[in-house]
Amino acid sequence: MNNEQVPGRIRQQNQLLIFSAAQEEFVHHGYKGASIKRIAERANLPRANIHYYYKNKLALYDAVLTDIVETWNLSFDTIKAEDDPKEALTAYIRAKVMYSKAHPAASRIFASEIIHGAPHLQTYLRSQFFDWMQQKTSAIESWIHQGKMDPVDPIHLLFFIWGANQHYADFGVQVLAAMNKDSLSEDDFEHIAATLIKFVLKGCGIPPTKN
Repeated sequence: MNNEQVPGRIRQQNQLLIFSAAQEEFVHHGYKGASIKRIAERANLPRANIHYYYKNKLALYDAVLTDIVETWNLSFDTIKAEDDPKEALTAYIRAKVMYSKAHPAASRIFASEIIHGAPHLQTYLRSQFFDWMQQKTSAIESWIHQGKMDPVDPIHLLFFIWGANQHYADFGVQVLAAMNKDSLSEDDFEHIAATLIKFVLKGCGIPPTKN
């Protein structure tokens, strides 16, 4: 490894530590209650290291939100008019469920931001997010016009998918209590994904995949 690679690797490692610690802090205390001091302690880094990468708490919070949104857009940009709706919706729902499994803190931070009026996401919601919604609802409308699925409201279909799968991250404590479990296993999440896929496909008049 050459001398130029070392600083880049250290920076990447530090930022991963900071992001992980920041997510935990924002989940437990929200933006207003979070502190850079505790984030530094969670990351086991000097407070000066946090400020080296991020000017203040707002800059770090904005970076965390941006990372969450960009990851979602990259991971779930799978719905296109030319796709088969069964395959596209199945892949989309499963990816969303598994994201909630792997990144529950990210889901809760995003939910908290929205619940509080999205003060830091207004620009995104009225620009990139709106454009994304237009593209995806147009794709679903195309499937409907082609007779590939029943006429359902595309916007509310997406709302249903989001609400159903994110429930397992945002309300995890309630889910575990209802299921009398300490944690959900890999098999549990596979069952959740299969169940939600069945609900959505049946509700859209799309024959489910036969095992």
